[in-house]
Amino acid sequence: MGQMTDTYAHGESIYSIIPPKEIQQEKMAMYKSQHSSKLPPTATTFGGAQTSHPVCMNISGDAGNQIVPNKSGRTMGKQPGASRANPTDYMKKNERTSKVQSLSDVKRTQPHLLQPSDLKAKLKPDVPKTSDIPVMNLVTSKNFVVANAVETILAAPKKVSQGAKEYLNKEDYGKVPRYLKNIKQDIDAEYDYIHMLQEQDRQQEADRMRPMPEEDRSQLIAGLKAKWESVNTEFQGGTHLTVLDTAGKIKRKETHEANLAQIEKDIEKLNRKNIFVHRDS
Repeated sequence: MGQMTDTYAHGESIYSIIPPKEIQQEKMAMYKSQHSSKLPPTATTFGGAQTSHPVCMNISGDAGNQIVPNKSGRTMGKQPGASRANPTDYMKKNERTSKVQSLSDVKRTQPHLLQPSDLKAKLKPDVPKTSDIPVMNLVTSKNFVVANAVETILAAPKKVSQGAKEYLNKEDYGKVPRYLKNIKQDIDAEYDYIHMLQEQDRQQEADRMRPMPEEDRSQLIAGLKAKWESVNTEFQGGTHLTVLDTAGKIKRKETHEANLAQIEKDIEKLNRKNIFVHRDS
């Protein structure tokens, strides 16, 4: 009993001599989606290289194919020498043209098939042969100058075609065209409209103005004179300074002179007759 107890304690048993039967687990059928595996995922951020908007693609999820198709040699490039031309595969004559013969070939091989319209007239005469001798030593007693003058004098005047229109007998000859009159009327109407708008603006501006009362004018003049007296008193207080050695003295003198000149201009304007002011003032 003590030995069996030690055996069980070390994890050994007589029942472990015979290996147990392997239980074959039943495998479930592999899941296969009914959707195509080539469809790009919705709102994907992969595979958007070389696109105008690579941040996110196929937002709606209705793309039927890959957004950016795969290109051969995109990453590592093509195999060296793949773009080399094949020296035995070069373009032959008339390889990319039809098998129809040209007109020159037909003229050379089958001239009897040509129509008379296909034979064009020669643009230049043939070169004379060495055996062709021109006619020489021909003399005439005709005076071509006199003959041309006589023919011109005796020639009948050219007939004027009956279809020519005599513009001098037209009804509106020498008169201003009707369309110019219409254009002139349109221009005059535009000028009248512009003058009317300007007159309305002047009338509105005149309605906004009112004559200044005499009491207000007198009060303004009295106030300006009092201000002129005060400014002049300050100005006279510094006239004893013959040397202006600081910037403050120079600026003070210039300010007093400018204020006195402006007050004198305002008093001169108020001394005029028929002074108008804005109704809001």
